[in-house]
Parts: sequence; structure tokens; C-alpha cells
Amino acid sequence: MTAYFIQAFIYLCAAVIAVPLARRLGLGSVLGYLIAGVIIGPVVGLVGEETATLQHFAEFGVVMMLFLVGLELDPRMLWSMRQRLLGLGGLQIALTAAAIMAIGLPFGFDWRLTLTTGLILALSSTAIVLQTLNEKGLARTDGGRGAFSVLLFQDIAVIPMLALIPLLELPELARATERVVAAAESHTQFNLVSGLPNWLYAIVVLGAVAAVVLGGYFLSRPLFRFVAQSGLREVFTAAALMLVIGIAALMSLVGLSPALGTFLAGVVLANSEFRHELESNIEPFKGLLLGLFFITVGAGIDFGVLTQNWMLVGTIALAVILVKAAIVYLLAGIFGIRASDRWLTTLALAQAGEFGFVLLSFSFQNNVISAPVAELLSLVVAITMFLTPALFIFFDRVLLPRYGAGAPQRDPDLIEEHGRVLIAGIGRFGQIVNRLLVANGVQTVVLDHDARLVDNLRQLEIKSYFGDASRPDLLESAGVDEAQLFVIAIDDRERAIELVRYLKQKYPALELLVRAFDQVHYYQLKQAGADYIIKETYLAALELGGEALSRLGYHPFRAEQLKRTFIETENETVEDMYQSWVSSAEGRMNPGFRELFMQQEAAIRAAMQGGRSDGPSNSERGWTPPPRGYAEKIVDED
Repeated sequence: MTAYFIQAFIYLCAAVIAVPLARRLGLGSVLGYLIAGVIIGPVVGLVGEETATLQHFAEFGVVMMLFLVGLELDPRMLWSMRQRLLGLGGLQIALTAAAIMAIGLPFGFDWRLTLTTGLILALSSTAIVLQTLNEKGLARTDGGRGAFSVLLFQDIAVIPMLALIPLLELPELARATERVVAAAESHTQFNLVSGLPNWLYAIVVLGAVAAVVLGGYFLSRPLFRFVAQSGLREVFTAAALMLVIGIAALMSLVGLSPALGTFLAGVVLANSEFRHELESNIEPFKGLLLGLFFITVGAGIDFGVLTQNWMLVGTIALAVILVKAAIVYLLAGIFGIRASDRWLTTLALAQAGEFGFVLLSFSFQNNVISAPVAELLSLVVAITMFLTPALFIFFDRVLLPRYGAGAPQRDPDLIEEHGRVLIAGIGRFGQIVNRLLVANGVQTVVLDHDARLVDNLRQLEIKSYFGDASRPDLLESAGVDEAQLFVIAIDDRERAIELVRYLKQKYPALELLVRAFDQVHYYQLKQAGADYIIKETYLAALELGGEALSRLGYHPFRAEQLKRTFIETENETVEDMYQSWVSSAEGRMNPGFRELFMQQEAAIRAAMQGGRSDGPSNSERGWTPPPRGYAEKIVDED
């Protein structure tokens, strides 16, 4: 037991010292973890053989990371990414594997060995790239989204690779590695599908995937509601870990990637009301395990083999980076990624990835790659991963300034006051709301992620704060728990919907007033829980329509009356149309919705031709009544 405590202390101590220093020097946390691993491993020798075993445990951090990535997506977003997901991602793997085969075959290597090597080195590091993109605030850029699409396709592509590799077995390796493979299988993993015929194996795999999707959709919500009723945060944390570990175990039992299974579960739960709670509970474990994973990568570098073959290893590692970078740069331009974003995608995907270690072990066990080759390629994978943070530093300090985007990112402002109303977004819409409230003595706190806009408004003495209104820590510092109203006027549709969901779950008593872009966005916000929604062009369009009627000869009093009738008639059917939209598949406008819309249009036309049973509204009282017989005259002219 004492030995475990000492080893844990060594790893934690290395991380606590190296990572803050690396961040302070602008190197990033990933490079800090890798340096810490090198120091306590090959350099000082404080850790040794247990590193490989510990790395298998630390790889669970990658599994958790993909679960959190899945929580950030939904099926509609995946469908919108289909072009880059399948096109850019698929071509990147195919061309990289083909290029590596083309390099290896002239040297006399077997085509099966070169194909396997190409597939392994075509994968990039999801853990390092996503972690770095998020740290540097590049995940939402076009280059960051392009890199994410490719990484996502690569993670999915691991499955067919695992199915293909056993078919590439080299007979001459079978006897030489028989004992090693037997020993490895005795402690690697327990597999329920080994020895099954292909048709039965396919059924089992499809059943496991269906169990994850259907179980995540139908069973997880009742489970989390039951756990949430206990009011114990640690039990909810245990339930979240149970879900992730259970899915990972199920995927491993049927020979699939645990990371893919948890990613699917995350996508299924992306629209769950417990999404933010799951994120907050899983995030600390993910961060620690990912850090441990990077440390083990650094500690696992065998400097003995490296010094003996440093030229060969260095040449292969450099060739891998250059070949992958050239292919990705070409494809990024074809798929519309331009300027600095093109370089960001290129450099982010130039390394090999953590799944390379998994596939190398799998290939060795299936007699496709010999032990010396596997050891050599493991060094190549580790070194290219080790160099990835340096590529990001090169992007930040050399490439970005050339595109006029080298200014350091600004930290969120320190919010020193609270208000009765919080406003997210101070653009053309949010400005008017804020000015009206402030003019009437209402204390507001305004947040916007556009630093230039915030600075310009401050010159006009309109106080606002720079920061991302979707960040929980920033909302807490702005006093969201004390506010009465929250006005959401941000320009990103999806972020507006996610912010409504989060606020309604975390602060159910807070009233949410939201700007919608169009009718579908209106329904999505209503479904998310917004208390009041206004379509940004609705009243302006009605005002313009009323002016058009007046200029066509309608008396202003009648034009105002018709506008009010239009609004009232629409409001009578809006709930039925919303329920029809909700019940349709993926919120599409089904025939039932179209029928309701046609009925609404007919009701509006009928109301326009009839009179009103109520008196004039307050907005109509200022108008001078039309002369006697005016309405009859309009009807006769029509």
C-alpha cells in the first residue's frame, strides 16, 4: 500500500510543479504534463515498469473526454457536419494510409504491414488536440471545427480498423509471437465475442450499440431523476461515473472502442435536462485522468531504444508530421477552410494519436506487426504527440501574426456589481433593451463576448462587461442567483438554446426573456424553457406592414386595428402549432403542422374581413377615428 501512495505522490507532485510552470511560459498544460512524465521517467527514473499498466487506466480519461464531447453535440449538429465529417475525415485517413504505403513498399515491406502502419499513423491525438483547442479558445473557430470533424471521424474509424487488422495477419509471425500473444491475452481484456462467427458477431455489435442508444434515451433520464431526488451530489456523481464506466465495459466486452460507446451515449444525452450536471460531475475526473495519461506518455518514452535508433525514429516522426500536414493542408483548402484556420487544422492533425498505442498492441497480438517494429512505431507515436504543443506554439507565435490575428486573447472582465436584470448580448437588439431599462432606473449587468463592441459602448458610457455569458463561473460572479430577469440576445442560435436550458435547470425561478431569430428558433427556445420569446423582426415587420396599408389608402386607425387583429389571431393558434412541431420527427414541419399553418392563414384572412368584439386597444386610442362609411368604402373598392 505504501508503494502506491509514494507513486501517486510522485505523479501528482510532478504535475503540480510542471504544469503551472508550462502554462506560465505559454507552453500549455499538455506539454507540461508530457515534460513532467519525461522528468520522472526516463530522466530521473522515479517511475518505471508500472507506467505501461497505469497508462491503460489513464486512457479512461480519453473515454470521459469523448463522453463530454458527445454531450456538446446533438444529431442535427452531426448531420450539419456530414460534409467535413465524411469527406474531410474520410479522405484524410485514406490518403494518409495510401501515402505511407507508397513510402514503405519500395523498401520491400509487406503491403499488409505498410497498410496497417498507415492506418495507425493516420490517426491523430483527440486528447491533446481537443484539450489544447479548448484551452486556447480555438474550438469554435472554423479551423477548430474542421479539426474536430476529422478527429471525430478518426475515432469512429477505429472500429472498422479493429475489424480489418486481424485479416492482415502475417503467417511468418504467428509462431514467433505465439507465446507472447498468449501471455498478453491472459491479462489484457475479457472478450465475449471471441470465437463467434462473423454473422453472430455483427448481431452482438449492433445489439450493443442499440443498447447504448436506446438505454441512454429511455433509461438514463428516469435513473437520473431518481438519483437527483435524493439531493446528494456525491450520489449523482457516482451515477454519472457508473454510466460512463458501464458503457465502456459493455463496448470492451463486445470488442468495440469504449470511447466510441461513451461518445454515442453523450450524443444521446445532449438534449437531456441533466446534461450540465453530468458535465460538472465528470469534468474533474476527466481532467485528472487526461493529465495522468499525458504524464504516462512522457514517462513511457524508452530513451535506450531512442538513442540507439535516434536517426531512424526522428526521420520517421518528421516524415509522419510532414506527410499528414501536406495532406490535411490540401484537403482543408478543398473543403473551404481558409487563411489561418487552414493552418490551424493542418498543424492540429499532424501528429499520431493515442489510439495508435491501442492499435499497435492489437496488431502485435494478431501477428501483423513484430515486436521490434511495434516498439519503434510506439516511439514515433509518442514523439509526434510530444511535439504537438510545439506546433500550436508555432501557430500562435509565427503564423497568426502573419494573418493579423496574433493579438493575445483577452480575459473576461471582473464584474464588480450585480443587477436586477442580466443581459447576454449587447448588439443591435440587446442595446435597445438595455437603454430602455437603464433609462427607467433599472440596474442591469450586460455581458458580451465581442471585446471590440464592449469597448466601443464604454466610450458611449454604456457600461458592459466582456465575457462568455454561457460560462457558469462568469454568471455566478454577475449575480445570476440574485437577478429577477435574464434577457438573452446573443447572436448564436445554438448557444442561446443551451443557455436557456442551463439557466432553467440551474435557476428555475429566474425569468428568461429571449430573442428568437425565426419561427423554428422560437419553438426551440420555447421547448428549452424560455418564459417569454420575441421574434426579432416580428414587430418591425408588422409596423412596416401597417405603414404599407396606410400608404395604400387605409386609415391609420384601421391599419392599427388590423395589426392587432393579426397578432391576436396568431396567438390563438400558436400553442397548437408548437405542439405539432414538438411531436414531429426532429422538429420538422410535418403535414399536420402545414395543415395548422393553412388553418391559421385562413383564420387571419377571416378576422381581417370581420369586426372586433372588443374595444380599441390602448395603442389605438390615440388615432383619429375614420369618417363615417369609411370601412364600407374600403370593402367596395376591394
